[in-house]
Amino acid sequence: MPLLRPSRRDILKLTAAAPALALSAPARAMVSAPSSGQAAGFFRFNIGAAKLTVVSDGHFTSAARDIGINAEEDEIVAFMEAHFLDTTTHYEHTNHVVIEVGDAKVLVDVGSGNRFVSTTGRMLENLAASGIAEDEITHVALTHAHPDHVWGIRDDFDEAIFPDAEYLIGATEFDWWTLDGRVDMVEASRQSMVIGAVNSLNAAAPQMMMVTNGHEVAPGISMIDTPGHTLGHMSLIVESEGESLLITGDSIRDPYVSLEKPQWVAEIDMDPEQTVATREKLLDRVAADRMAVLSYHFPFPGVGHVVADNGAYRFIPALWQWNQG
Repeated sequence: MPLLRPSRRDILKLTAAAPALALSAPARAMVSAPSSGQAAGFFRFNIGAAKLTVVSDGHFTSAARDIGINAEEDEIVAFMEAHFLDTTTHYEHTNHVVIEVGDAKVLVDVGSGNRFVSTTGRMLENLAASGIAEDEITHVALTHAHPDHVWGIRDDFDEAIFPDAEYLIGATEFDWWTLDGRVDMVEASRQSMVIGAVNSLNAAAPQMMMVTNGHEVAPGISMIDTPGHTLGHMSLIVESEGESLLITGDSIRDPYVSLEKPQWVAEIDMDPEQTVATREKLLDRVAADRMAVLSYHFPFPGVGHVVADNGAYRFIPALWQWNQG
């Protein structure tokens, strides 16, 4: 029996017909974690003369449905499929940053420590890998008191992990969480969150300073009110030599949902209406002023720019550049 040898024309016909033979379920491109070994979780860049190092605390997942509780479920599924994302699970990175200006080294948030989920709590080891010693941190700026941002304040002996640093938090945020009897004012599912926040904030109480809108942490580094996600949430602005960066905390949480669907609110957002108003105000500002952004839950390292796009916005990640020096 002679061998069948398809011609080049036959092969092209088969290739063109291949999509019709594919499975009907939408394809999703998955890039898995490395099978062995991993590069250190830090990333360096500059804003003018300010030196910044993004340090990962790891990741965690939440329900995809929770990213838009005011949206229809089929709309969320369609959005996630269109962006090659899981339609059931939302994967969230945790990006901290150390800002070096003069003698100041300002760390933004302290991560989860070992009290949240097993996939977080990597901040200290990645900080060490980046070459920054714990005793070099002069300030710790807290955006808000959710577990992944403050539960890492204390060590196993309930002492602050940066004993020589000054801790800063919005006065409104501090007062809300530490109000006497707050734990009995929230639903049962939130009570552990309140207890964890109070215990964490108390550990750093001797070093804690409550601040208000516009507080200057160090030259060129200021904290601004960005309420909604929590009632006293604050973000930071870094300005140096004509360049500027907004460190969003959780006021802008997802590079696709928050920008393309800024009216969607998450299950964890305390004040939905204020969340949307704050987010839109920030997106307008960074797009108009061409500010860089660094978001806590964007894909690592979470740095880039925002552009306006037909009534919504798009995130453009910063280009990784190899050090040639």
